Amino acid sequence: MLELAHSIIDALEEKKGEDILLMDLQNVTDFTDYFVLCTGTSDRMLDALADAVLEAIHKKHHKKGRREGESRDGWVLLDFGDVVVHLFAPEQRDYYRLEDLWSAGKVLLRLQ
Repeated sequence: MLELAHSIIDALEEKKGEDILLMDLQNVTDFTDYFVLCTGTSDRMLDALADAVLEAIHKKHHKKGRREGESRDGWVLLDFGDVVVHLFAPEQRDYYRLEDLWSAGKVLLRLQ
């Protein structure tokens, strides 16, 4: 599933996602193996990031993700089972601080 996570990161980078973080949660929780966190600077950017990830993963891995949340609320979640993607507006990312909440996980990659 690490390959899936890297494909997600590639799609986020291509769409200019910011502060991308890949966390390994395999020894922390049983509902997923990895979190990918990314910041988008506007509602439109969050939608573009979500659409790009869903399309890229469907094409490359033949997997459909489930989308939850609205870009206008500043947090969009894409659930691929083994990988969960959190797309945040800067304010929501600072408020929820998932990196700190899940600090028992191992950071595998951080792209500023």
